[in-house]
Amino acid sequence: MKIESLSENVIVSEIELIYKSKSKASNRPLINSAKDAYDLFLKIWDHNKIELVEEFKALFLNRANKVLAFYPMSTGGITGTVADPRLVYIAALKVGACSIITAHNHPSGNLKPSRQDDELATKFKEAGRFLDIKLLDNLIISSEGYFSFADEGVL
Repeated sequence: MKIESLSENVIVSEIELIYKSKSKASNRPLINSAKDAYDLFLKIWDHNKIELVEEFKALFLNRANKVLAFYPMSTGGITGTVADPRLVYIAALKVGACSIITAHNHPSGNLKPSRQDDELATKFKEAGRFLDIKLLDNLIISSEGYFSFADEGVL
């Protein structure tokens, strides 16, 4: 196969991977349980929206289950929001995460997972398996409690 030389006016974009932490490693929250994750998500959630619109967020953890960063992925409507695994895993790769925990709220307060919730959790789990970034849990949250896919044996 013959390869032609590129003309001099071709421009190719360069990708630079940078991650700058805003906190010292010793100050990062440690996640040991779904309750720990829920408590942290509640701290970063907009309480003016938790019962109004559905939102999707992710926590990125290092090997020691300390939180490297969180990603407020999307805000949607009353009955749904977009949760694109590609965008979550792009961010996870950028921060060098070993695992993730995802969460979304149900404005209705109903913590029972829908069929779409189950399918999305499976999609995230499979994507993580391929990238060697484990999905530790997927939470459905409300201001009054949470449902943990891991605690319920769904993951």
